[in-house]
Amino acid sequence: MSLLIPKRTTFRKWAKGGQRKGRGSGILHFGSVGRMAMTEGRITARQIEACRRSIRHRLARQGKRWINIFPHRPVTGKPREVRMGGGAGSVKYWATLVKPGTVRFEVAGVDPLISTRALESGAHKLPIPVRVIHRPMGRLR
Repeated sequence: MSLLIPKRTTFRKWAKGGQRKGRGSGILHFGSVGRMAMTEGRITARQIEACRRSIRHRLARQGKRWINIFPHRPVTGKPREVRMGGGAGSVKYWATLVKPGTVRFEVAGVDPLISTRALESGAHKLPIPVRVIHRPMGRLR
């Protein structure tokens, strides 16, 4: 069971929502190496957890990791062979909507080559193409 679900929500079910406009900042806020989304899409709580586990495994629990996204959006679904109508189904899973340019995962305190490989292994678990970004040397926030 994933721990990536909200403790409380104002509304139990949400509408699907339209097209997402705008871009993320593309700036690292905490770490020295990060993963930035190249396109928009929806990432589920299970995918975030699988990516987190993969990164943690590759880093051998060294350094520090940050996850900058949280699945706060409920996605509903109806059971099979149910007639049309009757409103939205029950909540099946939780997801988040990601815009292009959003930095999703960040790593610090590890060799840049190792952290890049760890983030690449985590990127295989996600449905959106990503790019590795690095903080320029000698530049702190």
